[in-house]
Amino acid sequence: MKGYHLGELEELILLTVGILDQEAYGVAVLEEIKNQTGRKVNISAIHTVLSRLEDKGFLKSHMGGATEERGGRRKRLFTLSATGRSAIEEVKSLRNKLYDQLPPLALDFSHGQ
Repeated sequence: MKGYHLGELEELILLTVGILDQEAYGVAVLEEIKNQTGRKVNISAIHTVLSRLEDKGFLKSHMGGATEERGGRRKRLFTLSATGRSAIEEVKSLRNKLYDQLPPLALDFSHGQ
């Protein structure tokens, strides 16, 4: 394993960019996270993490076309890079490996303390 170290919000945003595919931009990521998790995240935090993930090579971005609904402003659209896809796979594999090692009683909530 290469050892991709992602924070929780980084991982969540990376996954969300993958889910949104070609439509991932700041507000869309924010709304998808809210819809999928019920979690409220500040748009500034979303933009900061998107930029950080791009700097780390996990994401690529380009400017989309201007739209009337945005007053002629363009959106910065994000997509997963090959490194980003590898990071998601590695994190998923590691989490699954750990979950698979949990003894059955650890997940048996009928035997509460």
